[in-house]
Formats: sequence, structure tokens, C-alpha cells
Amino acid sequence: MRKEDKLQITKDKLINAAHDLMNSCVDPSEVTSRAIADRADVKLSMINYCFGSREALLFEALKKDEEMYLQDTQIRKVFNSKIAPKEKIRRLHYLVADYLINRFKFTKALTGYVLLNRDLQEGLNTLPLVREHYKDTKEEWEIKLIAYQLSSMMQLIIYRMEDMSDFLEVDIRKEIRKIIDLQIDLLLEDNP
Repeated sequence: MRKEDKLQITKDKLINAAHDLMNSCVDPSEVTSRAIADRADVKLSMINYCFGSREALLFEALKKDEEMYLQDTQIRKVFNSKIAPKEKIRRLHYLVADYLINRFKFTKALTGYVLLNRDLQEGLNTLPLVREHYKDTKEEWEIKLIAYQLSSMMQLIIYRMEDMSDFLEVDIRKEIRKIIDLQIDLLLEDNP
């Protein structure tokens, strides 16, 4: 077997082990590098060798989970609908927020990593919709910043859901759509 094939098998084992452990844990801090390596039956050092860090590996496990979620018909239905870009963004953020809340273990384990390390050229799925909403009335850097703000703020609020609930004196889980609406209405003018 080629070295590249062996390495891919090891990566797959680590991703599957991390995904399984995240799904079965009570607290994401239980999913240590050692626990992942033991579950995958590989050397501990392979996590850093293959992914660079535990967080990068967990991010790959989340992407595996996200890929299943993104295939969901609701997401495709919103993207393919004939509604205005602003409304598409709103509905997509509702769906993603529900996902982040329902998969809070992943959210808690990875939000810091995602916000600080995400490739800004990828992962902003609503960027084309923000661009379409503003047409030629904003500069490209403004459009990118707005798309980033919408995504990052929602992730951060959900990541700090308990603290934000205490601070705002509301249940974030119940009010997340109002919070999303507020952010979208602040950042996406109705008559650009």
C-alpha cells in the first residue's frame, strides 16, 4: 500500500473517531487528543502530523457532519428559491443557528478555532447573496465585511449562549430568530 493511502486511512480513522466521540460525549473537553487517538487506534502524534492540532481535526469532523447537514433539502430549497437575497440570508441563518444550537457540543469545541482560523475565502456561503442584495451600491470589501459580520456574530452569540442569555435576560434558544433578524436588518439596508 502506498504511503499516501496509509496516511489517508489514518486521517479517516481520526476523523471518524473524533466525530463519534463528539457525538457521544457529555462535555466536549472529554474529547482529548489521547481519547481520539485511542479510539482511532493510532499513535497520538498522528493528530498533529495529519491535522496540525486537535482543533483542526475536530473541525474536519464537524465538516463531515456539516456536509450531511448541508445536503438537507431545506438548505437547497432556500438557495434555489426565488425570494429576495436578504430573505434567503435570513432563512439560511435560521437554519444554521438551529444546527449550531442542536450540535452545541461541536459549537462549543470549535467556535474559537473557526473564528480565528477559518479561511476567509471559504465558508461565507451568504457572501454571494450579500453581493446580490447590494448589487453595485457597496464596494466589495464592504460586502465581504457584512457577510463576515453576520456569520461571526451569530456564531459568537450561540457560542456564549448561556452568558448572553444571562446578560440579555432572555433565553437565546427561544430568541435566536429575533437576534438574527436584528443583525440582518442592521447590516442589510432595505433600499441599497
